[in-house]
Amino acid sequence: MGDSHLALDENLGPFGFYGKTDNLTRMSIDLRSDTLTKPSDGMRSAMASAEVGDDVYGEDPTVNSLEERVAKMFGKEAGLFTPTGSMANQLGIRLLVKPGEELLCEEDAHVVRAELGAGAAQGGITTRTWHAERGLLNAVDPIRMARPDAGAYLVSTTAIAIENTHNFGGGTVQSITEIASLYSQCKEIGISLHLDGARIWNAHIASSTPLLEYGKYFETISVCLSKGLGAPIGSVLLSNKENIAVARVWRKRLGAGMRQVGVLASAAHYALDHNIARLAEDHRHAQILASAIHSVAPDLVDPKVVDSNIVGLNLKSHRLDASQASAALREEGVLSGALGPKYLRLVTHLDVSTEQIEIAATKLAKILAE
Repeated sequence: MGDSHLALDENLGPFGFYGKTDNLTRMSIDLRSDTLTKPSDGMRSAMASAEVGDDVYGEDPTVNSLEERVAKMFGKEAGLFTPTGSMANQLGIRLLVKPGEELLCEEDAHVVRAELGAGAAQGGITTRTWHAERGLLNAVDPIRMARPDAGAYLVSTTAIAIENTHNFGGGTVQSITEIASLYSQCKEIGISLHLDGARIWNAHIASSTPLLEYGKYFETISVCLSKGLGAPIGSVLLSNKENIAVARVWRKRLGAGMRQVGVLASAAHYALDHNIARLAEDHRHAQILASAIHSVAPDLVDPKVVDSNIVGLNLKSHRLDASQASAALREEGVLSGALGPKYLRLVTHLDVSTEQIEIAATKLAKILAE
């Protein structure tokens, strides 16, 4: 997917959302994003009873235990709680790429498309990208581009970022074989790997790849605890102790030194306890939507390539463009994301039931029928 395919429709708000929240929005089946999940009653209860302290002093026990827990899940030495996934990504990249050095990533990766140029604006780094169909990694592509130790007159590549699952690729799950191959080749030439694991939990459930296996191949990892897991806020950056100590300083320098943040860390603990395995339900819901659409408009989506909880519709040859389809669905009580003139995104999550998915599938089939 090139830039024109995913350029935001100028008639819509950010991420294809129409205007401010209104009564229709509150009553609708909301498939715009899994970032819209809200804390459950059980999660709210856990938050209310959280043990807290001052995290800047390192004295919030709930944050400390969360960082240790997530690090252990991926086989890393340490973790750092951050308010957003973008911050976790940028801190991780900063550890691997110095000002004037180069990061490689796929052209529609979140770190280069949706973090507002933070790597350049805040870190002084340069970026080059490669194209991959549906964002799927082929280790040959970045290795072919890499220029490690390029000398005094050229920019040196010091890191490669991989996104798993790949958001703008349609929730695609990266092959662990390709990841391992990339790691092996990067190790030989001295290039580090960063994992944007905003939806790594979805990749884990969809592929049955152990989290520890993912952890083996990346020097820095960001994992999100909101989105499909349902926490209201928060990500964790993972690496070795030395890197995390440096990242902690930069987190404070960037204004994200937080105090009694155990209230939020408690929500993340609850999410890890209750909401990982259930992601399989979101994936099943995505298949229901994709199959319903495919039955009336086969060119829009192939259920066989819907790997997780994101259904991307290619409207290139359809009578409706993305904004028209989104508006028609909204009138039927289904909210979607027009992420480009001809690209419509549907995202399943824990706040949408099977009954709602079946209703949405019927409405989607009705509106998108060719």
